[in-house]
Amino acid sequence: MSVKDQIFADLKEAMKAKDQDKLRVLRSLKAKLMEAEISERKGGEASLSDQSAIQVITKAAKQRKESIDQFLKGGREDLVANEKLELEIIEAYLPELMGEDEVRKIVKDKIAAVGATGPQDMGKVMGPLMGQLRGKADGSLVSQLVKEELAG
Repeated sequence: MSVKDQIFADLKEAMKAKDQDKLRVLRSLKAKLMEAEISERKGGEASLSDQSAIQVITKAAKQRKESIDQFLKGGREDLVANEKLELEIIEAYLPELMGEDEVRKIVKDKIAAVGATGPQDMGKVMGPLMGQLRGKADGSLVSQLVKEELAG
């Protein structure tokens, strides 16, 4: 079952169970997935691929994480709890992310492959690296590790 189909099935279950929190989050994800599918159709794709669906879900998770940071800075604990709940629901549809050690090894290999020598080569490393690790590793972790490896 595709990620999109799983979300749609879980949406129906949440309706039956009258789980308002999950229902709200899944409706939001469904809308974003449908929007992405429509824009891909213009490009010739018949249906949303799992990889595209995961990108949409990853973006939604990232938005929740940023909101949590902002609410914590603003002292709005009441809103933090809600965002954390939504993030937990969204992350259930994301594949397991790679660990730091695994990502560090790939980062070192990519730095050697492109011949990067210092922080000025960050863009040269990040482009191909994110293409390889998109949906498999957290982008901020990849960026942090590339900075560390290029600085050291």
